[in-house]
Amino acid sequence: MSDTPGMLSEARDGAIAILILDQPARRNALAVAMREALVAAMERIETDPTVRAIVLTGAGDNFSAGGDISDMHATDVAAGRQRFRVTQRVVRSFIGSAKPVVAAVEGWCVGAGLGMALCCDTIVAAAGARFMAGFGKIGLIPDFGLLHTLPRRVGEGRARQIFLHAEPMDAGTAHGIGLIDRVVADGAALATATALAASLAETAPLPMALTKSWFGQGLDDALEWERNIQSALFTTADHAEGKAAFLAKRAPRFSGR
Repeated sequence: MSDTPGMLSEARDGAIAILILDQPARRNALAVAMREALVAAMERIETDPTVRAIVLTGAGDNFSAGGDISDMHATDVAAGRQRFRVTQRVVRSFIGSAKPVVAAVEGWCVGAGLGMALCCDTIVAAAGARFMAGFGKIGLIPDFGLLHTLPRRVGEGRARQIFLHAEPMDAGTAHGIGLIDRVVADGAALATATALAASLAETAPLPMALTKSWFGQGLDDALEWERNIQSALFTTADHAEGKAAFLAKRAPRFSGR
């Protein structure tokens, strides 16, 4: 096993590379440093012919609680756009990977964490997993590619409800609408995901890569719109209020500014 302490751990199981979001004390929040570690890992894995499939999971009790609120320091559009250069590289590195990626989800999978899971080709979730896209609660739009990936998973109507109402969803409901692909017993997501990745690793690599490239069409336009709008929203009073309310564990008081 190799690792980047406190950020991302890696393991190998034959031809499978297992990437582990490794900040359990912070519920594996996707801070900028975590995103940079993911990009570096994927760039290395992509050129490694001994890796034929990838599993992505989270350490501890959760997959990922999403973006690290305490790490959101962009105070102008330029800083926001720079932050999204890293996010775009993460999304592209997973969706654009020639290798199949399976997500193993236990516990909470929220916001950017949900976006991260939906960058994977197959999602295995434990029965106790919970999903939510609560961007509006902190004065932001959905990001991490979700405006591209979620409607393609569940349809535009359901995606609209998930984004606008920001209600938690259990694994059974998520499976019923196609948000995830398999539901397994609590604690079994990683083993099941690894078994599925092993099966995918035995398929012909080139047809796999070409099939994946078809589903990635349209991603660039969505990511650029997301980057432009979110960079502006980072500077608003409502985003500042949303962050303050989240950290203080109180209801936000939005003003529309």
